[in-house]
Amino acid sequence: MTAFADTLRLVRLAAVTLGGRRWGLVPLVPLLWPLLQILRLLVGWETEAYQPADAQNGLIGAPLAILAIGLGVRIIASEVERRTLEVGYTVPGGIRRLFLAKLAAATGMLVVAELLLAAVAFVFLTDVPPLALYGALQAALFYLVVGMAWAALFRSEVTGALASAATLFLNALITGFGEEQVRFSAFWNEAALSTAAREDLLAWSVQNRIGFALAIVAVAALGFARAERREKMLA
Repeated sequence: MTAFADTLRLVRLAAVTLGGRRWGLVPLVPLLWPLLQILRLLVGWETEAYQPADAQNGLIGAPLAILAIGLGVRIIASEVERRTLEVGYTVPGGIRRLFLAKLAAATGMLVVAELLLAAVAFVFLTDVPPLALYGALQAALFYLVVGMAWAALFRSEVTGALASAATLFLNALITGFGEEQVRFSAFWNEAALSTAAREDLLAWSVQNRIGFALAIVAVAALGFARAERREKMLA
């Protein structure tokens, strides 16, 4: 129990490091996006009602991925820019323990933000298929570790954010900004392929979900490996 309590305390401190003293308000920031969509419908800027297929990416996934990048670039690069990284190497259990705590804190914020986005979308805009929650979280976690890895490579939050934004934009170009569903996209949305054969859709979804689960682990490992190169990071 003591070890568990210590872990929770470390994760809470990591959340403070990522989001500041008012880190609990961070999951509220993405709510600006669905509120904007509600306003567009009310004033007539948007004439077509949202459909359940729009929930995963258009209403939940996109703002969640942007928040994920903002949190991801701070996991490692913030320690470099504040010149506290060398202290991190003295943490019992190694510096990876510190970054894992930050990753856990960021993931927790993303989960809370996703639940809030889904609730607002369900109440005011459209039905939210259960699988949409996993799809949106998958994209967010991928861009969380992408932001972390890019920022660790460049040792800069700003440069890491720009590289992550470029990666996100490339993903958008490949998928025609959501018009096409590509299996190697983090934003794969099976709900948008209602006309596909059920067997094909299941096979494509399994390939995408397993592939990106492995990709998230691999990119996170690369980011941690970069951070553990003490001479490079402190140069």
